[in-house]
Amino acid sequence: MSPLAPVFAHLGRDIAERTGRLGRRVEVESMGVLDRDGHLDLAAPGRVSPNGSCRLVRAADGWIAVNLPREDDRALVPAWLERSVEGDPWSAVATFARERGRAELLGRAILLNLPAACVGEVRAGELQPPLRAMGEPRLPAGPVKVLDMSALWAGPLCGAVLADMGAQVTRLDSVGRPDPSAVATPEFFRRLNGLKPDLQLDLKRSADRLRLIEAARRVDLLITAARPRALAALGLAPADLFAANPGLVWVAITGHGWTGDAAERVAFGDDAAAAGGLLRWTTTGEPNFLGDALADPVTGLCAAAAALRGLEAGGGVLVDVALARCAAGAAAHLGLERAT
Repeated sequence: MSPLAPVFAHLGRDIAERTGRLGRRVEVESMGVLDRDGHLDLAAPGRVSPNGSCRLVRAADGWIAVNLPREDDRALVPAWLERSVEGDPWSAVATFARERGRAELLGRAILLNLPAACVGEVRAGELQPPLRAMGEPRLPAGPVKVLDMSALWAGPLCGAVLADMGAQVTRLDSVGRPDPSAVATPEFFRRLNGLKPDLQLDLKRSADRLRLIEAARRVDLLITAARPRALAALGLAPADLFAANPGLVWVAITGHGWTGDAAERVAFGDDAAAAGGLLRWTTTGEPNFLGDALADPVTGLCAAAAALRGLEAGGGVLVDVALARCAAGAAAHLGLERAT
């Protein structure tokens, strides 16, 4: 049984009730998208994440999570450590971290856009993401129309729930930045996106960026999983989009929130889980991961439940869905012991 079974059950009940009022009732447990067992070669969780890309590292004054899922992230390690690194970077990371405080390590990682977090740095008392009023409530006419611009797990899971409900969900297929899950976990990708027709665009072309903006202006609900600056560069700034589409529900999934100093931080499921304290502590005081990228499925369900809330309220809201905050809400729901 998943360690997050109580959280999934709680969110699943909310989603089932709301989807039943808006369309077909969705039972998320039956969708087969809450874990990647059988789709990836996963190890038992410990101080290394089951997928192998993230590690819990002891700093001079506590614990941090460092995630190196992409080649670009591994290439940043020498700049982060300010020293040359030969071969496997993890031994150098462990040695360097023991000599530095968490604030210094995290500050340098943020400057380099390296996905890292201090263990337990985020706290939240509930699972519900905030809905920020941006436009004017306008109930959609006919089937709910959705544009899913997200990739990987959390955003596509939100879109999959809406598609199962009967919404017309279109998935952005970016020519320049395809979803890596399509190659890494093709069957899991199909489960998340199989009901979504593709809108294939090359976002390096101005004509295709205009097509994207027009598509976002026509839908009832937009799902994004990029930082505010990147979306603004595509012409998708909240003030402009809500002026053109006042009844929109914009589900904005980020690592650490849409506003504030942390809005541009990079995060993935494992480091965000650590940031939210969604971990197990050993009797010797060491943190261990609870499972594979757990902030992702929690966030996907939180996003779906909040999106449905926004639709029921008539829209005109930006749903601020942060991976780390959703993980912290799940940790609080489970009553996990907090430490650093």
